[in-house]
Amino acid sequence: METVGEFMHWYSSVHRGAGFKSRVATQAYEDARRIALDFVGADPRSHVAIFGKNTTEAINKLAARFGFGAGDVVLASQLEHHSNDLPWRAHARVEHVRADALGRLDEAHLGQLLAREAGRVRLVAITGGSNVTGHMPDIHRIAATAHAAGAQIFVDCAQLAPHRAIAMRALTDPAHLDYIALSAHKMYAPFGSGVLIGRRDSFERGAPEQRGGGTVLFVSPDEVSWAPAPERDEAGSPNVVGAVALAAAMQALARLGMERLAQHEATLTAHALARLARIPGLRVYGDAEPAHAGKRLGVISFNLEGRPHALVAAMLSTEFAIGVRNGCFCAHPYLVHLLGLDAAEIGRRRAEIAAGDRRAMPGMVRISFGFYNTIADVDALADALECIARGGCAGLYEQDRCSGDYEAIGFRPDLAAHFRVRAAAPALA
Repeated sequence: METVGEFMHWYSSVHRGAGFKSRVATQAYEDARRIALDFVGADPRSHVAIFGKNTTEAINKLAARFGFGAGDVVLASQLEHHSNDLPWRAHARVEHVRADALGRLDEAHLGQLLAREAGRVRLVAITGGSNVTGHMPDIHRIAATAHAAGAQIFVDCAQLAPHRAIAMRALTDPAHLDYIALSAHKMYAPFGSGVLIGRRDSFERGAPEQRGGGTVLFVSPDEVSWAPAPERDEAGSPNVVGAVALAAAMQALARLGMERLAQHEATLTAHALARLARIPGLRVYGDAEPAHAGKRLGVISFNLEGRPHALVAAMLSTEFAIGVRNGCFCAHPYLVHLLGLDAAEIGRRRAEIAAGDRRAMPGMVRISFGFYNTIADVDALADALECIARGGCAGLYEQDRCSGDYEAIGFRPDLAAHFRVRAAAPALA
């Protein structure tokens, strides 16, 4: 926020003005692009950074720009966030690599699909780190496997980027990453930005997904000459403040040291898994072995026997001031697999949801750690869950049929008392 505050004195439209502030803002925007490339070890001669709203927009852009043809196949995995699954379905046939019983990507099945679809697989699209279980596939080994089969690789780094160093590597390296995407909001940066980083040669060809101002070199009534990458794929006025905020967050993480952050979060994760293992009726999904904490991210999803996930989340917030997320985390197929739901159960829940009743929506409770968390935070969470497990909470709760959320009876916080967008002041006379 300090960097953004300093920049706001120079905020102006970029790439379009001759004024001094516009020139300063343009330089800041291009500095942010360079910082993004540096952060993931990408060479600006072979890679390009394209700013956008978030990872979801970035993946949709890549899916539209990749140049899929009839019969082309994308191999995604069962672990994926919907944003790394649904965009590919609009442009190619998607086959899904299985997850094993612990929710890990089954690389043997990946090999089988590559062999079965030989010559048709154009892209392998996988997560760098699961937003449900924290599992981290070996992205460089999978990249080498994909390249050997004649495919390229995209890695969804939204969950990975704030917690582990990323190295895209030179295109001559068999284990290089062709494309990645990440979001600022996962990296402690506000203002809604994200970045797609990928092969320059892919974005120097073809028309952009969105067309308009800033994407062209020349326009006549019957001809268009597109600008080079990345300008070709950044139509309209960009989110300059968001790009600056993202770059500042990347620099802050780099100063702290990604290895140091990984070690800190592994310590928190190991302690959390050990504490959670002692709570009766609590089940952690994925690899719950504390000794493996350094090989996964600090994302832990669980359920407490006999208590709906939405109720546990409401109790943690209302009675312990602990904020968690609950639900399906935009990864329905993965949760269905982890929860072991059969077709009949899925059908019943789908019918209920279609009828506007989300009270029995399957899901989990999710906690995740950042560099600011401490062992004391972990213990406070574990103590709260132990209290909930033994029935020690005082409140009574009611569930909303439409949302599935729980609220404590007789407790309705005045949210507007904390913040609201104020009404406009009276017009000046």
